[in-house]
Amino acid sequence: MELLVAVVVGLVVVGLVLGVVLSRRRPAPGRTPPTPGRGGVATGDRQTAATTAPPRTPGPGLAGRIRSAFGSAVQDPWSELEGLLIGADVGPSTSARIVGDVRARYGQGEDPSALVGEEIRSILGASSSLELPTEGLGVVLVVGVNGSGKTTTIGKLAARLSSQGKRVSIANSDTFRAAASEQLGVWAERAGAHLVRQERGADPGAVAFDAVQAARARGSDVLIVDTAGRLHTKQPLMEELKKVRRVIEKAVGRSPDETLLVLDATTGQNGIAQALAFTEAVEVTGVALTKLDGTAKGGVVLAVRDRLGVPVKVVGTGESVGDLEPFDSEAFAARLLGG
Repeated sequence: MELLVAVVVGLVVVGLVLGVVLSRRRPAPGRTPPTPGRGGVATGDRQTAATTAPPRTPGPGLAGRIRSAFGSAVQDPWSELEGLLIGADVGPSTSARIVGDVRARYGQGEDPSALVGEEIRSILGASSSLELPTEGLGVVLVVGVNGSGKTTTIGKLAARLSSQGKRVSIANSDTFRAAASEQLGVWAERAGAHLVRQERGADPGAVAFDAVQAARARGSDVLIVDTAGRLHTKQPLMEELKKVRRVIEKAVGRSPDETLLVLDATTGQNGIAQALAFTEAVEVTGVALTKLDGTAKGGVVLAVRDRLGVPVKVVGTGESVGDLEPFDSEAFAARLLGG
């Protein structure tokens, strides 16, 4: 009797175990059974590490987004267009002007991005190069806020002029910043330029005056005058900048041939405030646009050109000594639109 009970209990236990095993192997309701994936790894509702996600399709450039704004699903394409331009750092005032001009010309079936491109090129105007004298000493005064790439731009400009057969001198009138003289010295050596400098804390105007005399004595063709990077909102420092310009005028007998504002392409609309302040202080003749080698849009130069009439003269596109190019308005418009 006891043997019979043990057999029955054993059969019950075996049945329970088989039931659990079968229930685990049976797919849950509504769930797709796993199928072998790449490399024999099973895939189902959950992707394993071996499953490769589909590549992301890059979004359209500004031109593509402009065309999309004029699609049938958009109720107010003009407002959308203005927002796209502002988002590209063109600025509210200049964006409104472009939208107004394009709206007046737009006809059904036309490519709005092409019309925007024409307006951009119209604002930029023809490409403008540095204007330096063919005889005697030419002077380039370089200004800009801290971190804009001013020292690097001076070094690249010196190298470019040297490669054209010109003898170049550099004046280190940035006597406030620690290591400014050393950094400029490195760039001067790379460019094959002569550096005029004094001890830290020296009067910037005195350095500029001495540099003019030294450049003439050496027979230099061009003198590039560095200035201390400063916030455009600091009035005493802007007054110091005016003084440096007056000293140069006295030493040379005329205003600097070029006064370049170094403007960071990533600065956005703050660049307009910078350009306004520096133009009022030292009569900026051109912009050196830096850091245009990444994702920077650089649309701020449109606003600067539109509101102040100041052209872009040179563009920095990298960190190497040769990465400074004359500004090409056609190429810039194409870059800003991005297809």
